[in-house]
Amino acid sequence: MNKAFKFLRGLIRKYRHAWILIYVPVYLAVFVFLEETTVPSAMHLIEFDADRAIPFCEYFIIPYFFWFLFIFGTGFYFFLTNRRDYYRYCLFLFTGMTVSLVVYRIWPNGIDLRPDPDQLGRNNVFIEMVRYLYSIDTPTNVCPSIHVINSVGATIAICKSESLSKLRFLRPLTIVICIAICASTVFLKQHSLFDGMCSLVLCQGLYILAYRPKFVNVEADVKNEEILLHA
Repeated sequence: MNKAFKFLRGLIRKYRHAWILIYVPVYLAVFVFLEETTVPSAMHLIEFDADRAIPFCEYFIIPYFFWFLFIFGTGFYFFLTNRRDYYRYCLFLFTGMTVSLVVYRIWPNGIDLRPDPDQLGRNNVFIEMVRYLYSIDTPTNVCPSIHVINSVGATIAICKSESLSKLRFLRPLTIVICIAICASTVFLKQHSLFDGMCSLVLCQGLYILAYRPKFVNVEADVKNEEILLHA
């Protein structure tokens, strides 16, 4: 019993940085609330001629759904291996997601770009996946795009990681994945080009916040936690 208690205590101390994940259910609750309470008549429609000119391509559903593995996989890796990079990664993503929610509340927005899957004249597994996506995700609260923000955040975290720098193929591969995910948002008509551009502008500020020591002394926080861990 004593050994089990010590093991559990050590586990809690080792992974005490999991506390920050409390934000995730809070974010999801607010996001769902905004989705359900946003009145379509009050939405500002975002679309340009360039958006209409971009052809719909169902094959982009693959990188669009790969986003989930990309984001959570990156976070899980840093959670287990590097607390400093983990905190920076969470700061980037969570701040961007919070800013997005505030924008959605102040400026409800949406798009009217989605095609009717039944009118495309073709049917395949990718169309079925798009049909499923459309059924669970409304075309509201799209600007800025959280898909783009988090993809850029994961890419920066991987490219800035010293522990991953030895894997020379990883950085270019990550950038390609990021570009594919961002492109998928417009080829699937989930977002407009304007959504993506606003997200990229926001990412510049998030980078300064998360990766400039004068704005956040993450290294000092990590060292303090390590001292407490071995106390």
